[in-house]
Amino acid sequence: MRDSLPLLDAIPFPAIHRRATATLQLNLGYRCNIACIHCHVNAGPTRKEMMDRATIELALDVAKQRGIRTLDLTGGSPEMNPDFRWLVEQARAAGMHVMDRLNPTIAEHDGYDWVPEFLAAQRVEIIASLPCYTETTVDTQRGDGVYASSVRVLQRLNALGYGQPDSGLELNLVYNPSGAFLPGPQAGLEADYKRRLGDDHGIVFNHLYTLANLPVQRFGSWLQSKGQFDSYLALLQQKHSDANLDRVMCRDLISVDWQGYLYDCDFNQMLKLPLAGDSSRPHLRDLLAADPIGRPIRVAGHCFGCTAGQGSSCGGALEA
Repeated sequence: MRDSLPLLDAIPFPAIHRRATATLQLNLGYRCNIACIHCHVNAGPTRKEMMDRATIELALDVAKQRGIRTLDLTGGSPEMNPDFRWLVEQARAAGMHVMDRLNPTIAEHDGYDWVPEFLAAQRVEIIASLPCYTETTVDTQRGDGVYASSVRVLQRLNALGYGQPDSGLELNLVYNPSGAFLPGPQAGLEADYKRRLGDDHGIVFNHLYTLANLPVQRFGSWLQSKGQFDSYLALLQQKHSDANLDRVMCRDLISVDWQGYLYDCDFNQMLKLPLAGDSSRPHLRDLLAADPIGRPIRVAGHCFGCTAGQGSSCGGALEA
């Protein structure tokens, strides 16, 4: 795989600094039951990295001590971590809000049929990836049968109350572009998703989050192989908006890798650009002592992916 960091590190980006940490984003492991072209984590079935129980316990201690009320669980498929259910139960018992970045097909993978009912019982917010509302686009990006499987699982979630009015079970979907271009306006895409998924499959959901593809890991390598890396970076820089700098996710989120090391965001984690701190590689243990409020955020050319156009974050578009 081609390394995009040397290309990205040469591109200047405006200086930004951290605010108080509101969300702890835990990458529970890089294993996933599918492998997607756009995946910036390079996740897949053969990955073996997995957060262990001791690191998970430390993450819970940090969240409690620092008063962090939101855990954002990601991967790979976070449910493939053997301690996933224990973590969710402990966090919910402590009154934390838990978000699960769900690849819906995991619920039809051998041994994971329990996922929808467990998430509903724990009242976990689901952020489910569905990069398009058409079967051809999804299967091209993610593999044959992924769209049909995702639809069946979303219907199961609806039957459990997810996405239904007044249920309190929030189901949000995620759109990623299928190539080297930015997402369209989030509000318009959400309306299209709701109409098509509702008419075609009877599926309902709360919100659609549009996320730009960042030129790192598998997608960055794909761009280089197609000769589109430079043109995509130029597009991101051309569409940059200073107004988005105040709302980028790295200001109040800390990303934690499977070993417990800290990063300003999931993308920096994949580029191995650690959270700025007193040590060369800050760890969860360092958060027990202090929150890195006011410290500079490690930036490079890929950060334009979060500020281009309407902006992009783990919670979708940044535009007011």
